[in-house]
Amino acid sequence: MKANQQSPPAALGFHMPAEWEPHEATWIGWPCNRADWPGKIVPIPWVYGEIVRKIAPGEIVRIIVNERTQRKAQLLLERVGVDPVRIEFFTFPFDRGWTRDSGPIFVRRNALPREVAIARFRFNAWAKYPDWEKDARTPLLAARKLRLRLLPARIGEKDFVLEGGSVEVNGKGTLLTTEECLLDPEVQVRNPGLGKSEIEQALKANLGVKNILWLGKGIAGDDTHGHIDDLCRFVNKCTVVLCQEADPCDVNYVPLQENRERLQGMKLEDGSRLEVIPLPMPAPLYFDGQRLPANYANFYIANAAVLAPTFNDPRDRVALGILAELFPDRPVVGIHAVDLVWGLGAIHCLTQQQPAL
Repeated sequence: MKANQQSPPAALGFHMPAEWEPHEATWIGWPCNRADWPGKIVPIPWVYGEIVRKIAPGEIVRIIVNERTQRKAQLLLERVGVDPVRIEFFTFPFDRGWTRDSGPIFVRRNALPREVAIARFRFNAWAKYPDWEKDARTPLLAARKLRLRLLPARIGEKDFVLEGGSVEVNGKGTLLTTEECLLDPEVQVRNPGLGKSEIEQALKANLGVKNILWLGKGIAGDDTHGHIDDLCRFVNKCTVVLCQEADPCDVNYVPLQENRERLQGMKLEDGSRLEVIPLPMPAPLYFDGQRLPANYANFYIANAAVLAPTFNDPRDRVALGILAELFPDRPVVGIHAVDLVWGLGAIHCLTQQQPAL
């Protein structure tokens, strides 16, 4: 395993595959930080257990643990019926469990010799929180453990700061993101002093994309300041689902309408237009007076199932039905996320796919 200091991943033939392409494994970080779910940590490992139970039939689940949590995780997964052969534990020091953002972002080269590698982006806890130094080492530790190449993701002479939840790809060359997350010059600034053109160049060089589509703002309650995976997701190479708020008095109504208008004028890498499918929003969810980022777009596409968050809401059934029509090749499974979203994230935020070679 050697880091290449000269050429970015795209120049070496690597790109980020779409999430629905076959996985070798799914990565997830077992919950260990009680501050992520203050006052609600007790049910969270059981939600993780259900997530692992639904993913494991189709692929290996690689679980990041610390020495204190590994045995607890093993016992819980046994109790919920997960086949231990389908699980691998990786004892890494880590701060929090949001693996989508701090975990390894895998890229693949399809040309011979075919290869999967890790693009090492810099993680700084969403430019907001102080606990990130252990999480920032996770891609390096994963590359060493798996004996994969680690490809530094750079923007000029600097490390490129990026979280996995801020980008969404169709695997054919198009990437979706938001201006709020990557371009805001004042709030949670990931890459200070860099404008749109520099960010686009870095995304193309490090993720192997050609075409970048910019939405505006994310949803209320999202402490990442605009992650795309709470908002709009590819479901195939030419179709996205986009959250839509029906109540014109809700704070999400106008931003989501503006994003829909943007998408209607956008084109894919081949010049064709996107198909945009509306996905409802659940009723606003609050805890201790705080608006939570409850939404149905934070689903995860595993080999054997699509796992979608549910919120004890009448719209749960509508959202699951829409996703079921869009994924006819695998079942869509609802995962109760009312407790989970108190951590300000849901299923997609917790998981990271490792593409099959």
